Amino acid sequence: MSHISTGVEYALHCMLYLAEPPHGVREAGVRDLADLQGVPAEYVAKLFTKLHKAGLVVATEGARGGFALARPSSEISVLDVVDAIDGDKPLFDCREIRARCAVFGDEAPPWATSGVCAVHAVMKNAEKRMREALAADRLSDLAGRVHAKAPRTFGPQVVKWLDERTGQRRAAKS
Repeated sequence: MSHISTGVEYALHCMLYLAEPPHGVREAGVRDLADLQGVPAEYVAKLFTKLHKAGLVVATEGARGGFALARPSSEISVLDVVDAIDGDKPLFDCREIRARCAVFGDEAPPWATSGVCAVHAVMKNAEKRMREALAADRLSDLAGRVHAKAPRTFGPQVVKWLDERTGQRRAAKS
């Protein structure tokens, strides 16, 4: 069972395309970002609604129109994106199973249920560490990793592809 949704993955990829040049473009339309990744525009639009509500992207006007990062990619953490898309939901929801042991009969003894459940404590610690790790990684870090891994021509190819799409839309409106 996945606790971080696929929407987070797509949102991060979209935002990578919006990272500062040379890694990406300053702004792009939802439809173009959706087409670039082969997903429905409606899906990406829902993601961007959440990102906008969280203050991570801003709507832009003009010939290109669409969305841009609301602040530099170095100021946006992966945790910001996770929380924007999935909400601040707990990784683990303790069901207090420790009180349901058949040996206890109808009522668990106080020693079994007092204090924090040991299983819950482990899970809370894991969640805390995961959130700290996600908060430490920035969108700019991810963009740098992608840039280092991809051929030098990839970033310019993406920018050219997005620019051509913008040009095609402008021509169609004329």
